[in-house]
Amino acid sequence: MLTWELGIGLLVGLAAVVEDLWRRQVSNWIPLTLLAAGFLIRTIEGGWRGFGSSLSGFALGFGILLVFYLMGGLGGGDVKLMAAFGALLGPNGIVTAAWVAAILGALGAAGYLGWLRLRKRDRRGLSIPYAPAIVLGCWIVLGLLG
Repeated sequence: MLTWELGIGLLVGLAAVVEDLWRRQVSNWIPLTLLAAGFLIRTIEGGWRGFGSSLSGFALGFGILLVFYLMGGLGGGDVKLMAAFGALLGPNGIVTAAWVAAILGALGAAGYLGWLRLRKRDRRGLSIPYAPAIVLGCWIVLGLLG
């Protein structure tokens, strides 16, 4: 069954993936749309508890990727996207989604680097988009929770 969470997550997530693959960045409107929807949906459904859950998920999503951003491994758009999905998924959902995204991201990066090696391409200055892994991880959790 298509829920509001799943519908918003699918649409906004798809926009994030397309833009990250195409431009290697995630525009601010994407996580802001998801953030607003997450807070609105969870507050309507759960009142103050829903708002608190959304706020906790947002903070966890932000904190999970912040250290990688500070080390130069991820862009700010990835951090904002994970935080916004946290507002939609809540604290338990975003932690699970982050683990799934980490596994998918590692597999995707290894596959991409292997493909470059086979084609004997230079890998210096390479940026690998992480939004697809974040979105897939969150979609999996949305499917499990929905």
